[in-house]
Amino acid sequence: MFTSEKGVVEEWLSEFKTLPETSLPNYATNLKDKRSLVSSLYKVIQEPQSELLEPVCHQLFEFYRSGEEQLLRFTLQFLPELIWCYLAVSASRNVHSSGCIEALLLGVYNLEIVDKQGHSKVLSFTIPSLSKPSVYHEPSSIGSMALTESALSQHGLSKVVYSGPHPQREMLTAQNRFEVLTFLLLCYNAALTYMPSVSLQSLCQICSRICVCGYPRQHVRKYKGVSSRVPVSSGFMVQMLTGIYFAFYNGEWDLAQKALDDIIYRAQLELYPEPLLVANAIKASLPHGAMKSSKEGTRCIQVEITPTSSRISRNAVTSMSIRGHRWKRHARRNFVGEK
Repeated sequence: MFTSEKGVVEEWLSEFKTLPETSLPNYATNLKDKRSLVSSLYKVIQEPQSELLEPVCHQLFEFYRSGEEQLLRFTLQFLPELIWCYLAVSASRNVHSSGCIEALLLGVYNLEIVDKQGHSKVLSFTIPSLSKPSVYHEPSSIGSMALTESALSQHGLSKVVYSGPHPQREMLTAQNRFEVLTFLLLCYNAALTYMPSVSLQSLCQICSRICVCGYPRQHVRKYKGVSSRVPVSSGFMVQMLTGIYFAFYNGEWDLAQKALDDIIYRAQLELYPEPLLVANAIKASLPHGAMKSSKEGTRCIQVEITPTSSRISRNAVTSMSIRGHRWKRHARRNFVGEK
């Protein structure tokens, strides 16, 4: 780490300590534009033996619990790199050098599992029904399945998935490690639209590293450093795929493609059905040869929002057809009366 980069981090550490509370919103808004600071912080996190790592982790935690949304997102952008550093150190069994990173991850986890009143959160998600139209599909194009889904939806049988309440954790162990890390990636994915490109790049790179380290593909990817296999859970890989899918269409096509291939490679080795299903679904949905450069900025997913006239059934009953039928019947009666 260069002296200039070290000076940038030290200035950032001292600046926040003397900052009055009234200046916090302006400080948080301007912080995201300091690219040299973000770059220097990444280098600190990547050096487990750095003397600045502990104060940096402490300040990032202070940002997270400050209640200021911009400061919270500033900390979140480093989450993939923090997770990788923790897993890499754990795989090398040098747990003592990851103490401050583990404390930061636990602190963020324990803050996220409770609401502002201190009560445990229960997250819920309603699985969308195929009988209801969306930007991705029209029920009429599905065929006989739409009728079954429609009948179920009328009886209020929509499926709701719940997550939580999650227990407080005082330390990370082999038993609870991926329960905590999976939940942290879920929190990161919830804020994906606010993450800068450098964070998405970090996400793709750490996903590849986690999946191939210790396996023959590591030599193909030419990853150095960690040579031990990094344990990973099925749920954690599914959360990785969520972020990678977003990265595909937001400027990181090449890195996301590499990460997706590596996740499929690892999921096949582990025989994990869930990440294999999600990863292959993503791969099948990707456009072929449509995006050649990864530096063209934000992209969108092309979907058909409304059906064209050719897809509407000729027998469909609409208010216009009803009125037309009435006019024809009325005209026929008048014609008969004239005769």
